[in-house]
Amino acid sequence: MADSAAEAHIDQALVARIRLNGDRRAFEQLVRRNQGMVRAQLRRLLHGDDAAADDLAQETFILAWRRLDQFRGEARFSSWVYRIAYTCFLQARRSPSRLEGVSDEAMEQWQAPARAIDLQLDLERAMQRLSPAEQVVLLHCAQMGLSHEEAAYVLGMPLGTVKTHAARGKAKLKTWLVDWRDDKTEEAS
Repeated sequence: MADSAAEAHIDQALVARIRLNGDRRAFEQLVRRNQGMVRAQLRRLLHGDDAAADDLAQETFILAWRRLDQFRGEARFSSWVYRIAYTCFLQARRSPSRLEGVSDEAMEQWQAPARAIDLQLDLERAMQRLSPAEQVVLLHCAQMGLSHEEAAYVLGMPLGTVKTHAARGKAKLKTWLVDWRDDKTEEAS
């Protein structure tokens, strides 16, 4: 937590430098500090399409620069940028020409990290069975490590709705992947 608070403080200081005198170097530092997670978020949303993710990440940071005066500091800067990235993704999904080569099926799927290939495949199939809202909430909370509050901000959803989707999605996954849990129990015996 202390690291997270320190990171947020650094980001706030960089934003203050930009607002004070338009310091482009400070913005470059903000981009460097946040681009990896923004690209990871977009790659997951785009089912691993690195080129489209890179394009949307670039668009995200251009919008962040243009709209920096709208950043009020109510959330961490990284959460604010994740929200811009998610909005860019939603807009791109609505305009298929912006994401040529990305199939509709790929746009709806979410990749879940897992060590075993079989578990990864089962988890991906289970994630696809979740509602779109449950998928996107679990992507941001479970896979990206955002708190419920941060995910609510990024997704533009009420906090209670995020918590509900997270709980329901986790419960469904737990039920659908029960065989994996039983395998682990047997191995431990």
